[in-house]
Amino acid sequence: MTSNAPKHAPLRDVAQNPEATARYLADVQRVLLDIGKNLETLALETRVHCRSTHVDGDRFYDAWLRAQPVERALKDVLKNLQVVTKGLEKSAYKRRAHDKTVRSTVRKREEKELEKSRMNTPPIQAAPQITPQEGAGQDMGYGGPASIYDLSDRESA
Repeated sequence: MTSNAPKHAPLRDVAQNPEATARYLADVQRVLLDIGKNLETLALETRVHCRSTHVDGDRFYDAWLRAQPVERALKDVLKNLQVVTKGLEKSAYKRRAHDKTVRSTVRKREEKELEKSRMNTPPIQAAPQITPQEGAGQDMGYGGPASIYDLSDRESA
């Protein structure tokens, strides 16, 4: 009988936390680097064995030619292993960058909404502040010029 209930996946918790993801990928990388050391040793031993295996009637380079495909295959495996370990480092970095982007996206959207609401809402106009000198020129009451001679400092029309 199968149920549709989601089963507990041990890596689900790791995938949800960028720090746990980085630790897990670092552990996998350590294992792969250890395997890489063993493969390097195997490649050297295989090289020595294959190049020293001679058959009657061989010329001096025939053993070397027969060893080349084996050496090349092991070299390719080591190169691919290095690519995988670099990819693990890059994945951990990208995972952290993803969470940082998600956090900043929320903040940017909130800022954008605030800016949009400011643009849609007309600014409240404050009453203009009139200085005493400007007020004297506009208001001709008791504070204004008393005679025609007091108007001499004003610009003519």
